[in-house]
Amino acid sequence: MIRLQGVTRGFASGEQRVVGLAALDLQIAAGDYLAVVGPSGSGKSTLLNILGLLDVPDAGEYWLNNEATVALDERRRAELRSRHIGFVFQAYHLIPRLNVLENIELPMLLAGIDPAERRCRSRELAERLGLGQRLGHRPAELSGGQRQRVAIARAMVMRPALLLADEPTGNLDSQAGGEVFALLEALNAEGQTLVVVTHDLQHAARARRQLWLHDGQARPPQLRVA
Repeated sequence: MIRLQGVTRGFASGEQRVVGLAALDLQIAAGDYLAVVGPSGSGKSTLLNILGLLDVPDAGEYWLNNEATVALDERRRAELRSRHIGFVFQAYHLIPRLNVLENIELPMLLAGIDPAERRCRSRELAERLGLGQRLGHRPAELSGGQRQRVAIARAMVMRPALLLADEPTGNLDSQAGGEVFALLEALNAEGQTLVVVTHDLQHAARARRQLWLHDGQARPPQLRVA
């Protein structure tokens, strides 16, 4: 499903060049569950941005479903993101003035999907994720765990093949964080390809595979993150 070959990305910091990723090779099969772990500045978010087609490597190649993506224009990249990739972030990024159902519907609204289908799919997904009694509530009226469930539902409503989660439990207590990971793992058990960036080594250990990054390069799992 995903293949990265020699992917390199750097950033200017004053007069210096900071390495985000350094000639990284990576393959992710459909249905895989990969945890990306490493200290701050190791390249985790850079990798996620490239996988999500939000950023372009300076060098190397990235194939998504056998399509080379590096040379694509932004219109095609946006199309691939909409059809194939769902995002879950630490900060939820919900729209405060919209209720639960409206937040979940948003990607389908932007994609021009019929209102009746939008409402049906959103309700079904909300019920499945335990939000059936919160459909009319706005984000400020929800707990952190409930907000993250809304964010996961919004990420899943377009039925993407790939789900990218960037520190999805970073703003949650241990109980709510465990519930969110259990939900993500249940989706993966049903065939959803899942890539999670996390600092939580206990959660990372539950993934089928771990990618340990240091200075933009893959490292053996013996390197532990404090």
